[in-house]
Parts: sequence; C-alpha cells; structure tokens
Amino acid sequence: MKPLFKLSIILYILVGCQTKTDTRMNIEIANRNKETVKTFFSLLEQENIPAFIDLFAENGKQVNPYASGLFPEGAKGKEALTSYWTPVTTLFDGMKFPIEQLLATEDPSIVFVKYTGKITLKDNAGFYENNYYSTFTFNEEGKIIEYVEIFNPIIAARGFGLLDKIQ
Repeated sequence: MKPLFKLSIILYILVGCQTKTDTRMNIEIANRNKETVKTFFSLLEQENIPAFIDLFAENGKQVNPYASGLFPEGAKGKEALTSYWTPVTTLFDGMKFPIEQLLATEDPSIVFVKYTGKITLKDNAGFYENNYYSTFTFNEEGKIIEYVEIFNPIIAARGFGLLDKIQ
C-alpha cells in the first residue's frame, strides 16, 4: 500500500471519529438545552421566580420584539429579570405553557419553541390565551443568555383591555 494512500485512510478514520464525537456532543448539548426550556416553563407555572431567574446567565436577557409600546421591551441581567418577572405572579391566578414544538437548531446552543400561554386572570376576570414563538440561546455552561418572546400584540392588548393604547 502506498504511504500517501495509508495517510489518507488514517485521516479519513480520524476525521470520521471526530465528526461522530462532535455530533454526539452537539446532541447532548441540544438535549440539555431543550430540558432547560422545559424547566423554564415548569418553573413559571410553579411561580418559582428565584429558580426561574437562576436559569439565566448573569448577563442574560429577555427580548420582546413585539412589545408595541404596551409591554416592557425586555430586561437584561438577573436583577432586571427579577424585577420584570416577580410582579407577574401577583397579576394572575395561574399560568400554563403547553409546548407544541421544541426544536434544537443546527447550532445546539439555540432552541426554538412554539407554545401557548394560558393565563387565569385574577378576580374571576376570565382567561388570557396567546400563541408564542420563542428562541433561547445558551452559553457553554447551559445558562440562558437570550430569551426572545414573540407573541401577537393585538391578542395581548385585547386580553388586557389595552387595545386602544397600541402604538
């Protein structure tokens, strides 16, 4: 066998092994991050804001691109996230977030989720329900560095009696 051919075979084997290892690692990272997304919604449903905030990195942020001047555009850092989320639990008599789709992307640090928010309003004022699409971006430690919440602002405004305030 010619030396160059042997070298080609060795490189092919090494690259193939590395690719399998990388793929396995990416799957493990993606699965870990998808589990964190499930925990994210579970902790919200339990109204456990301290544990919920702990899922974020110190500089983690929430982005609400369709806030429409009615809702906060987001928050950055654990202190701001705590200020953002703590009052939420006092506004409602319960929250449910059934997940319809949960997908890791080609980049295992990014997870996409399609879900519904089913919120019971206080004082028997009814329910608020909206459809959501979100992306979660994670750091190497598995902490959320960015959560983007995309919702229909018209449904949100209608649900909270703010339709006339949309900008």
